[in-house]
Formats: sequence, structure tokens, C-alpha cells
Amino acid sequence: MLPAAYQIPAAILLVAGGLVALVAGYRVFRAVLGIYGFILGAFVATSAMGTSDTGWLIATALIGGLIGALIFIAAYFIGVALIGAGLAAIAVNLIWGQLAGGDPPALAIIIAAIVGALASLSLQRYVIIVGTAFGGAWTLLVGGLAMAGNGAAQAAASAATERPDVWVLYPMNPAPGEWWVPVAWIVLGLIGVFIQLRYTAGK
Repeated sequence: MLPAAYQIPAAILLVAGGLVALVAGYRVFRAVLGIYGFILGAFVATSAMGTSDTGWLIATALIGGLIGALIFIAAYFIGVALIGAGLAAIAVNLIWGQLAGGDPPALAIIIAAIVGALASLSLQRYVIIVGTAFGGAWTLLVGGLAMAGNGAAQAAASAATERPDVWVLYPMNPAPGEWWVPVAWIVLGLIGVFIQLRYTAGK
């Protein structure tokens, strides 16, 4: 999480990182792991810190991000499993949100994450390609919506209802009620899979 004043630069970083993951995730998988490890590490560190001092928040985000990036790069197979688990969790959230509304039960997310992690370890190359393509597509959408002034994405960026000085990363539903967001995610993800299989992932 970052101060709200930095939401546009952070959104630009999300777009850039998402684009790299989308079109070349398999080829630069360790770099993609580092990017997502940095984002997750910064998010966890600043959430745990809970301070309103901008300087300390930025320092904590950088330190937590570096630790997260190192952990993800070093733990290659754990990173592969986490990508499968994360992709499955995003899919369950989107499907449940469209069909039933609201958030899915925790048990459904846990089961989907376990299945996704196991599948990713047994079909590593293809799961990396699909996971980075769809993960990059989602990151690209979230960053793009925030840059374009989408209300829900910017609300997530400023966290105005709970912590107005902090930026919440990676909302699971950045545009509630907008049917085109999951469609755009699937289309972008499939384009990314095609690009990687055809051009950037090699044999």
C-alpha cells in the first residue's frame, strides 16, 4: 500500500508490470516473480505497519517489496504454485461475483487455490504461460482503470472508507456491475497466451 498521492505512478507501474507479464511472462518468469513478489511484499509490509507517516510508509513498502521479490525469485517452485493458486482464486471471485454477487465462501477460494497450485506444479510450462498471461491481464486492467479515473479502482487506490492515507493493491472487483471487465480480462488473457505460445515462450 502506498500513499494516495502516488496512486497514478503506482497504477502506471501496475500497467507496465502487467504488460510484461501478459506478453512475455514465461520468458522472463523470474523477473515476473520478482515484480509480483515486490508488489505482495510491499502490500503485506505496509498493511502490518499501519502508520500514516508517508516517509515511513514508502520505506516500509520498499523494504517489504525487496524481501518479497527475493523470496519469490528464490522460491521458484513455490512461485509457480502461488501463480496457479492465485489465478484459481481470481477466477472463483469473478465467476461467483457475476453469478451470485458478493464474495465467494472462504472454503471455495481455499479449494480452488489448492487445486490451482497442484495443477500448476504438474503442468508447469503451460500454467506459467496461462498464469502470467491472465495475471498480467488483470494487473493491466486494474492499473488502466485507476489511470482512467474508474471510481471503484480509485476508491481502492485511496481506501477512503477505511484508511484514507493508504493505497490498497489489486482489488478483486475494480469495477462492480461492469460486465465488460471479466470479458476484457478473458480476451486479454487469451491474447497473452497466444502471443507467448506463438512468439515469446519458445519451444
